[in-house]
Amino acid sequence: MSTEAAVDQQVDLKNIPISPGGDEPGTSAKPEGEAATKEPVTVFHDKDNFNVKHPLQNEWTLWFTKPPSGKGDNWNELLKEVITFNSVEEFWGVYNNVAGVSELALKSDYHLFKKGIRPEWEDVANKHGGKWSYQFKEKRSVPIDNLWLHVMLAAIGETLEDEDDGELMGVVVNVRKAFYRIGLWTRTTGKPIPGRGDGDVAGGKGRSNEKGKEVLGRVGKRFKEVLNLGANDMVEFSSHTESSHAGSTRAKAKLTV
Repeated sequence: MSTEAAVDQQVDLKNIPISPGGDEPGTSAKPEGEAATKEPVTVFHDKDNFNVKHPLQNEWTLWFTKPPSGKGDNWNELLKEVITFNSVEEFWGVYNNVAGVSELALKSDYHLFKKGIRPEWEDVANKHGGKWSYQFKEKRSVPIDNLWLHVMLAAIGETLEDEDDGELMGVVVNVRKAFYRIGLWTRTTGKPIPGRGDGDVAGGKGRSNEKGKEVLGRVGKRFKEVLNLGANDMVEFSSHTESSHAGSTRAKAKLTV
């Protein structure tokens, strides 16, 4: 499958096998004359023939940014919504039907965000937030497909933050000529957000700046662990506001871990 076809084509989850022999979910094939019985088969037992789904805590949407054509394309023309999923099995169905990061053309991006959030600075869920990111400059020696897979699994598995942190918006990988970059977008920069209320939630007035920074730092450290980086490798955090003013995703780092 070509790279362009792989990312442009919608993945039809109805074509993913859900039970042995294509039977109705919850039944297994039996010799003729014997009644079908409900035997749970998970994707961990049989990746092609399963009848049990494991729901995720959130629904997630995969997005793709096509390389610019050089004809004045704007962001909305390049950003494409691929598919939304809400179970472990659907994730693997999507993952196995799109091109790996290492196969993408230069200036391509994958974005995996919670449903309803567009991977844009201007989105209401993102505009007061920022991003942890790291650049891998030795492209030939970087296992980028494996790293991106583990970042996605950590995101949908809700292991990058504690249950009540409320910071994680999505993750992104950028393919550039000199590097790969993986980022993690957050709701806040550690400060209260207008309209978020008085509670101890991300962006709420009840969460002090100190606790906000503590939460962001913890998320950054977990992100760094998933990327399998060394102690001297610095993951940087910058706000979307500063990035937009700088006209680049490489705004001056506010925090490092």
